[in-house]
Amino acid sequence: MNIELQLLNFREIILTQQLVFAQIFQPITDPVAIFLIILAIMLVTPLLFERFKLPGIIGLILAGILVGPHGLGLLERDKTIELLGTVGLLFLMFLGGLETSLDDLKRNANKALTFGMATFLIPMVIGTAAMLPLGYSFLASVLVASCFASHTLLALPVLSKLGIMRNQVVTATLGGTLITNVLALLVLAIVVKANQGNLTLNFWLFLIPSLAIYTFATLWGVPNLGRWFFRRFGHDEGAEFLFVLAALFIVSYLAKLIEIEPIVGAFLAGVAITQLIPQMSPLMNRIQFIGNTLFVPIFLISVGMLVNPLILIQDARGILVAVVMIGAEFASKFLAAWGTAKVFNWKIPSTMVMFGLSVAQAASTLAAITVAFNIKLVDELTVNGIIAMILVSCIASPWIVERWGGRIQQEPAHAASSKTEDLEHSAAFSNLANRVLVPVANPSTEDNLLNLAIILTKQGNGTLLPLHVIISDKHGSVGITAKTQQKRLLDTAETLAHAAVTRVEPIGRIDDSIDLGILRAAQERDASLVICGWKGYSTYRENFFGGVIDNIVRRSTAPVLITRFAQPIENTQRVLLAITDHRVSASTLRQTLSLAKILSEALKAPLEVLQVFAEPKEYLPNLESLVADTEISIQKVRGNSVRKISELLKANDLLVLLESTHRFGQPALGKEPEAIARNHPETSITIVHFPERSGTPAS
Repeated sequence: MNIELQLLNFREIILTQQLVFAQIFQPITDPVAIFLIILAIMLVTPLLFERFKLPGIIGLILAGILVGPHGLGLLERDKTIELLGTVGLLFLMFLGGLETSLDDLKRNANKALTFGMATFLIPMVIGTAAMLPLGYSFLASVLVASCFASHTLLALPVLSKLGIMRNQVVTATLGGTLITNVLALLVLAIVVKANQGNLTLNFWLFLIPSLAIYTFATLWGVPNLGRWFFRRFGHDEGAEFLFVLAALFIVSYLAKLIEIEPIVGAFLAGVAITQLIPQMSPLMNRIQFIGNTLFVPIFLISVGMLVNPLILIQDARGILVAVVMIGAEFASKFLAAWGTAKVFNWKIPSTMVMFGLSVAQAASTLAAITVAFNIKLVDELTVNGIIAMILVSCIASPWIVERWGGRIQQEPAHAASSKTEDLEHSAAFSNLANRVLVPVANPSTEDNLLNLAIILTKQGNGTLLPLHVIISDKHGSVGITAKTQQKRLLDTAETLAHAAVTRVEPIGRIDDSIDLGILRAAQERDASLVICGWKGYSTYRENFFGGVIDNIVRRSTAPVLITRFAQPIENTQRVLLAITDHRVSASTLRQTLSLAKILSEALKAPLEVLQVFAEPKEYLPNLESLVADTEISIQKVRGNSVRKISELLKANDLLVLLESTHRFGQPALGKEPEAIARNHPETSITIVHFPERSGTPAS
């Protein structure tokens, strides 16, 4: 009785304080002041919480509770907040799709499928069974259970720091995440229709075909439309960004037309368009920046404004609901990870890493519970319980992964060799991408060359050196127009580099010729790699007297990439490395493989290696000894190299060639690249040249 009286007195005190706050703090109506408060929350709260080693997402939700109608009452959850929150919700699911690759299901497919089904079905069963005794309807119980089934990979940055992103446990978890999140979103769509009384035979006859057509149209149509758009308007950065936004909202709206939730469409739009946007590109950086900095935080704040903390005090059932949700979610996720680990004989550290990765709830959970609340399928008490579960799981997930990730065991079969190979490739590439010099002269080709240079520089944590050379007249003077154009080109290059958060040192130079300017700048600035544009052919005059490219290749002391982009770099669907020279050294081959692998990963395109034997007894280096990655396809053929390479080429390929030996009167790059370029004008080609000192065998 005394406890009940104390609890009653505590409730009265809280209610009295809330009335006092309501009188002191009236809801702000001035739009400038509203936006100022939101910006202040987005700026201060994540920094404050991360200082205490807590995810910033928790701070934004708590701040929404504080300033919302159930807290101090500074802000009302009006139509404007709901609009911005909806945009943030769609952006959140879109960003989740961007981080998901369909290739994740191809790698360790059986492990990913096993974990994906386990981490979906076990939480669905346990969650439904746990919520029914609390008085929830069957539909509400199933929907809450689907919140347990989905998860957000909140602890991925911890894995990157630990260097175990390529471990098979992590790969299986990534693939399983795609499976369980898609299934959970489908459960949400079905429950919403059932709650509206529309779950009839006609619904299934309409949903299944329309969903199949919609999914195919999204995953096939958006990438193809995007490639056409980037090819036609790829020079306009604003148009590229607006195309991505348009794709997001069009696909989301079409999802609503076929009577499934728009968040399903937003997720699929992200999965479809991610293959068009290189991970290190300025466009990807802009999308992530605007989403993570503006739209998603507003959504998290709006979710916090839904929460009424007094329900936990006014109704003791609220505490019970929160405890049951947390217990059911943690237990089901652990059982799914433990069961999968038992099937594949993984040790305890692997089990705990999988559990830690999959226990965090944020994106999909917030999306689903927001939709359920809006259609009045669940009440505020349920939303509060979900928020409590999110707070606990977001704190536990990074801690569990960090504690057990350091103990995780690599695959016994090839762990040591794979690690050694990674270290060798990483060291080789870091040396190449330390200081990347790229001449900029032609505005129509500048974007592709700069994007290639930025991708390599950012991946190697190096510095970009955009260069423009002005040729002086016989008196050594330079016109004002030439200087103005030089400044404009270098400013554009610097803007692109800053947009991708890449270190940049623009170089404006006046010299006797273009080739001498490039060579001297490369030596003076200690360039580790030079990237040059190429038209795809050489004239007779250039063959005999040497053109710009020929002189650079023959005299450069740094490795050179000579590149012809026939398509926007975003349109690359495959990287094909062709090796035809039997005299290539191990060190040159290792560096070229490192470069090709980085391009493949950054462009999200598969890497294939082709070895061409010209003579039956000709010896080519044993690639298998250098390529321990089983995901890289290696093909060996005999015959004419130009014909064999041409037979395999496709329009959206990026062909990587090693420079062939040249003779007097022939191009410095050899005859093969020009022959291939003439036969395939729609294919992008990169020729890799290493000077003699870089081509000596590795010690």
